[in-house]
Amino acid sequence: MTKTKFTDLPLIAPLQFSLKEAGYETPTPIQLAAIPVILEGQDLLGIAQTGTGKTAAFSLPILQNLTRYNSRPEPKCPRALILTPTRELAIQIYDNIKAYSSHLKMKHAVIYGGVGQNPQVRALQDGVDILVATPGRLMDLFQQKFLRLDKVDIFVLDEADRMLDMGFMQDIKRILPLLPKRRHNLFFSATMPPEIQKLAETILIRPKKVEVTPTSSTAEKVEQKVMYVEKKDKLDLLLHLLKDNNLYKVLVFVQMKYGANRVVDKLVKAGIQAAGIHGDKSQSARQRALEDFRNGDVRVLVATDIAARGIDIDGITHVINLEMPHIPESYVHRIGRTARAGASGQSISFCTAEERSFMYAVEKVTRQTVELVTDHPYHSEAIAKAPVLSPGKAKAILEGQRLENKAKNRFRAGNRPEKKGPPHGKSSHKKSHKSFSKKGPRA
Repeated sequence: MTKTKFTDLPLIAPLQFSLKEAGYETPTPIQLAAIPVILEGQDLLGIAQTGTGKTAAFSLPILQNLTRYNSRPEPKCPRALILTPTRELAIQIYDNIKAYSSHLKMKHAVIYGGVGQNPQVRALQDGVDILVATPGRLMDLFQQKFLRLDKVDIFVLDEADRMLDMGFMQDIKRILPLLPKRRHNLFFSATMPPEIQKLAETILIRPKKVEVTPTSSTAEKVEQKVMYVEKKDKLDLLLHLLKDNNLYKVLVFVQMKYGANRVVDKLVKAGIQAAGIHGDKSQSARQRALEDFRNGDVRVLVATDIAARGIDIDGITHVINLEMPHIPESYVHRIGRTARAGASGQSISFCTAEERSFMYAVEKVTRQTVELVTDHPYHSEAIAKAPVLSPGKAKAILEGQRLENKAKNRFRAGNRPEKKGPPHGKSSHKKSHKSFSKKGPRA
């Protein structure tokens, strides 16, 4: 059976030229299913993970439909709005749209927090055909009257379930009434929990549903492994594994931002090129870390889940879950950062006794058994023999441990001895006293 090619799809010549230049030949399942539906102007509910090609699935038909409408954007107004949860994903979508529209006269802009707003305000002044935005900066510029949303013809909500995870639901509920009632809606999510299903029903009108992968399936070519290790030994196990040069482009996931910084410090001290990416990093620092990782200047990138769907980098050899996520869907998205574009990859999860329940939940949801590896110096037979707790009880124990550690750190910080000055009679003390008598105490 002959595979469908992009040249077989009803896309206009300028888009076909761009696809050819980018080396696109065969559409992915989500592209094959979604592009004709969107070209027809139907609302669409797309269930697809990152890495399936969904950016092209909605960007290409949006560009074509905007050329059909033959209207120009009004000042401060976008004709199409793409809302996405993270800065990294917003930039990635914007870059793709620029490439796809290289033979079209289209104006696009991307807005996100963590950077100065003035260049973004200037980009919006005369209006744009397509605006890619994160919810916080969108509302910020709208409230400052630098942006209008009453002329949006096409609205895309991307990574809806991630929006929920990151606490953006209130922002989305504030944005929706600002849009015209009559518009073309496209809704994408990797999973469909009840809250997301309800949101989709309020946005979409008689949508066509496109689902290209099971809700919690993992990448077929990811070789999954788990190692039982005590919490105190996790960093040592990570350093042990990194002695293997086959782990040359490694993405390490942790739960908390301060944990990411701690891991990076440990790796750098061990002579391993490492960088971190999480919500407290400035946008320039995050982009620099991603570029260094993409180019091979950094061997290990340590990330929190906020980056799980914003990292689209080919050639990641290994994903290591230094700390297990608490829900199976997060595990699926984490390990999906490797084995992209037809390549193979490996995931390794470090499990304590409490975290075994999370791995058990992953196996139950994905219907796959993850291989247990005992051939390493930190294997814990006690964890292997420990009973599997319920996820709720495991979460409670881990949260208790986290709060206890936080309290200990505060106690240590509050009980550090004050630095003593030089003993009386020394010249430095006299100098200090003289300075005080002339200038008074410092504020």
